[in-house]
Amino acid sequence: MHVSFIGLGLIAGAIAQALRSNEAAAGWTMAAWSPSGRGPRQAYVDGVIDVVATTPEEALAGAELVVLAGPATACLSSLDALAGTWSQALDPTAVVTDVASTKSMIVDRANATGIRFVGGHPMAGLETAGYRSGTADLFVGRPWVIVPGSVAGPTDIGRVADLANACSAIVTIMDADTHDRAVSAISHLPLIVAAALVESVTSGGDGPADLWPIASSLAAGGWRDTTRVALGDPSMGAAIAVTNASELAARVRDLRDALDRWIVELERAGGPDEEAIRDRLMAARAAIDTA
Repeated sequence: MHVSFIGLGLIAGAIAQALRSNEAAAGWTMAAWSPSGRGPRQAYVDGVIDVVATTPEEALAGAELVVLAGPATACLSSLDALAGTWSQALDPTAVVTDVASTKSMIVDRANATGIRFVGGHPMAGLETAGYRSGTADLFVGRPWVIVPGSVAGPTDIGRVADLANACSAIVTIMDADTHDRAVSAISHLPLIVAAALVESVTSGGDGPADLWPIASSLAAGGWRDTTRVALGDPSMGAAIAVTNASELAARVRDLRDALDRWIVELERAGGPDEEAIRDRLMAARAAIDTA
């Protein structure tokens, strides 16, 4: 199978590396284009891809599977281009997929264009960005959500499933709305929480203006672990928020309600109830342990 990547950052780069390292995909060939060209050039030097394309149209030539690998909003623009200015370069039998973290808006856009589209979301990532950050084992044992578009048939879905299987991921077929609601809770909300935590501590808030300089000198594992996802690619994060705004807002409201209950407990007349706080912490730990 000939795979063409539109964008070759962390996720697409890891896919390409996984395919190249998998003997079962030894006959697969790959081409890639990105706006900067850095990822494709390095991947070619590494012997990972076969063609460094200088234009999207060149990357699409002969593609059996096209992987859109930019931020979610860039995927929307790419779908428009595939139905417009890039359409002559796209084989009518080619299947288009993506690796963006949101699905509803992207699948709706693909359906409107009539493209043979099967949305995808490999549930793995790192806080670092770019082709060089990807590894061939990034997707091993991880879910790879597949969301078929309205034009896609079983063979098209199978082609994207073959891609996921070649990366040693676990294929999970899901509808777009269910996907976006689920990931808003376990992926997108943590990003907003991490960013808001950094904002609340580093900007001073209602506390001393010099809190952060002092606190940063004491920060250790707890701070690092809870703010790690805020180190990710800001463009990817912004596109996630824009394309899953309503579900993400709902999860933020849920969190706000939980935080309000914590404030009530901490400001309880006579002082906080230590046993009640312990019970809440135990319930949170149990919920994670049984997930």
